[in-house]
Amino acid sequence: MIGFLIALAGGLGAVARFLVDGVVDGLSRRATIPMGTMVINVSGSFLLGLVTGWWAAHTGDPGLRLVLGTGFLGGYTTFSTASVEAARLAMSGRSWAAVAQAVGMMVLGVTAAALGLWLGGL
Repeated sequence: MIGFLIALAGGLGAVARFLVDGVVDGLSRRATIPMGTMVINVSGSFLLGLVTGWWAAHTGDPGLRLVLGTGFLGGYTTFSTASVEAARLAMSGRSWAAVAQAVGMMVLGVTAAALGLWLGGL
């Protein structure tokens, strides 16, 4: 049963990613880097940090943690898309944009995860 719920949550996370990406890309057409993927991965890192921090500091159903963290947020975030976008930027001669996208997402993602862990542990 838990596997089914994780899969269902993963599908819902993927739908959320699709919707957020469309909205953000529609609002940031002039950006030099793919902002939709940036927003998705940074917000997903924050939310996973929040979930993980909360469960580390409180008691709760570990199945729900798996459904939210592994399922929904695993389906929502997208490291592979970020990697392909950085490679495309580099291959199109936009090396600085590729570096800004890859490094920026890593720094912002880790920072967001740390903030989420801290807030979740309160």
